[in-house]
Amino acid sequence: MNRIRVLDAAAVRAALPMAEAIAAMKQAFAAYSAGQAEVPLRTRLAMPEHDGLALFMPAAVHGEHEALGLKAVTVYNANPQRGLPLIHAAVLVLEPTTGQVVGLLEGGTLTALRTGAASGAATDVLARADSRVLAVFGAGTQARTQIEAVCTVRPIERVWVYDRDPSRAQALAAEMAGQGPVPADVRVASSPAEALAQADVVCTATTSPTPVFPAEAVRPGTHINAIGAYTPDMAEIPAAVVARAYVVVDARDAAWAEAGDLIQAERQGLITRAHVAAELGEVLLGRAPARQDDAQITLFKSVGLAVQDAVAARVALARAQQLGLGLEVPWG
Repeated sequence: MNRIRVLDAAAVRAALPMAEAIAAMKQAFAAYSAGQAEVPLRTRLAMPEHDGLALFMPAAVHGEHEALGLKAVTVYNANPQRGLPLIHAAVLVLEPTTGQVVGLLEGGTLTALRTGAASGAATDVLARADSRVLAVFGAGTQARTQIEAVCTVRPIERVWVYDRDPSRAQALAAEMAGQGPVPADVRVASSPAEALAQADVVCTATTSPTPVFPAEAVRPGTHINAIGAYTPDMAEIPAAVVARAYVVVDARDAAWAEAGDLIQAERQGLITRAHVAAELGEVLLGRAPARQDDAQITLFKSVGLAVQDAVAARVALARAQQLGLGLEVPWG
């Protein structure tokens, strides 16, 4: 009888340490840019009678790092009033050679880990080697894995956190200080300009419709991971910064369909589509250059790809089997 392994949030975290997650994201982006991944457009099913939306995102990876999976995400706007999370998610893992169902993973935790790990991969490739100060905008779940990922690939000595709600920023700073690779020196910035004054690496993890910092506050040589804005009407990064930066994306087609940071800069006539220099996978494959000098501003714009979930889930499931994590149940 076939058996599957079920991983809850805690098991996913234990099975996918950040260093392994970053390595997995490098595999995922390289496979995508090499043409070894199939990522169909996500399917959207509205549930208007319940103010809900369901999204289904399949992906397959061929070649050396095979993976096959499907992420299902629901967003129900009335859930917080019911005492339930706004978003629920699950990732189904299938064995590529036989098609057997082999795993079911809690998707919210996996998404946060792979999103942070994507920024970790981009930071490892694009940030200056001597980067010591990180600034993070936003204090939600995504901000936590952004901090962990950047501190995994660079010897960060100080982290600045800025959020429109200072109490959220204080809570994040207190929680993250000294955890794993994160330094003890985690401070709350009183303004975006203060957060950026010494920053070598910047992560934006908000849902802001307008830029979260002034363009003139960005120092030469800064690397920016922009992961919050995911619709054409959202933009965390000032268009002037986008125009100055060496821009790398997770996927060109997805970026120009969804990344408001790029779309709005194009609408303003500050950039053309040729301004996107490369996909991250192309840089990882050596098909496009990384940072060219220490004064260059680099920008990684990510809207998220299902191939990230498929590869992250495969790696997490394999490690869970080795470590005996999760619950094994009969299936079929």
